Amino acid sequence: MKKVGFISLGCPKNLVDSEVMMGRLKQEGYELTADETEAETLVVNTCGFIDSAKRESIDAILEAARMKSEGRCKRLVVAGCLVERYRDELRAEIPEVDAFIGTNQINDITTVADRRVNARSLPVVSIGNQSATYLYDESTPRVLATPSHFAYVKIAEGCDRPCAFCFIPQMRGHFRSRRFGSVVAEARSLVEQGVKELVLVAQDSSRYGEDLGLSDGLADLLRELARLEGVEWVRVMYAYPTHVSDKFLDVMASEPKACKYLDIPLQHASQKILRLMRRGGNRASLERLIGRVRRRVTGITVRTTFITGFPGETDEDFEELMKFVRNVEFDRVGVFTYSDEEGTPAFELPDKVDPKVAARRRAALMREQKRISRRRNRARVGETVRVLFEGASAETDLLWQGRTEGQAPDIDGCVLINDAPASLAPAPGDFVNVRVTGAHEYDLVGEIV
Repeated sequence: MKKVGFISLGCPKNLVDSEVMMGRLKQEGYELTADETEAETLVVNTCGFIDSAKRESIDAILEAARMKSEGRCKRLVVAGCLVERYRDELRAEIPEVDAFIGTNQINDITTVADRRVNARSLPVVSIGNQSATYLYDESTPRVLATPSHFAYVKIAEGCDRPCAFCFIPQMRGHFRSRRFGSVVAEARSLVEQGVKELVLVAQDSSRYGEDLGLSDGLADLLRELARLEGVEWVRVMYAYPTHVSDKFLDVMASEPKACKYLDIPLQHASQKILRLMRRGGNRASLERLIGRVRRRVTGITVRTTFITGFPGETDEDFEELMKFVRNVEFDRVGVFTYSDEEGTPAFELPDKVDPKVAARRRAALMREQKRISRRRNRARVGETVRVLFEGASAETDLLWQGRTEGQAPDIDGCVLINDAPASLAPAPGDFVNVRVTGAHEYDLVGEIV
């Protein structure tokens, strides 16, 4: 069965795992198909982070099982984080699945995809927090699932942070960095393939290289990658607030190809809630941090995420978060309602918040951020910005779209392009100059000049 289809769920880090599995299968002679109905083998790479992601993963597995019972599919493989969390339950409840592989078993994909192997008898290895060893490197085959002009590069795996709401350490294992030279070699190879934007991802990018004895490893890596011939943008995602060094910010400010963009999930601003989350800090210290970031990197775009409804969150705690958001005026904000995850320290906390209250608080915070975002975007009308052209708009064929360096793929807004010189026909991956003529809550509107 040489035709394989993939359903990849969750974050970009999970997508890299899917790309590696596709690369290994292709190397072994399998044919990859984007049409799931044509696949003889289906692989569902799952997410198990929060309740909504788990439901999506279960739905995808059940839909793949239905396709197996009704169509060409003869083999179903389930991989990823949900397997790490619920391996025994999944094996017992979904007998249609032929094989389960955890996050530390990516290399086993070629074994479990082989119809001659009784894959259901293979063990799903529980990684534990200290026994995880898997890391891909520059020699690992990958098939990019992103558009050809950008690629994710996973620079580390796992996490050692004690955040009370998070199960990632149990699913991904302890923090471990890829070798510096391995990351650079992979990045160079991707650029040679035509990739213009490198997006560095990890569970905790800001700690990159600590376990290898590197001091300020992320700063050095960013500088090295930003100087590669042919690269245009290098973007860093998922920085932890206590590990944003001045050296890292100075590299971002001084290297033209380092995106002036910081993704720094803060989760809350109330000192009480941050302490319960096992993250530390308070509103004042976080305001100082964002002030330092903006002073050192002129024009930087700052993105963050928050959780509403964490156990113990009162109206006063939420109001402090709202005041923090109004005062700081982030460029980008994502808000999640708390998901009560068994196996995490927060699961044992008292004073649970009613989910309806958590949802109302999320909606209020998003309304406030929409006002901030709309005002900040309108202030850009009249500017000319450099845009990575991506082709037809995802909303309508009547518009083109692209992104500025302050807009990360998939999670931020875009630049909607409604006019261009008649002779101009840019291709995805080209860079164009766009004069901003309008602004929405999350998107800019403009014309190529």
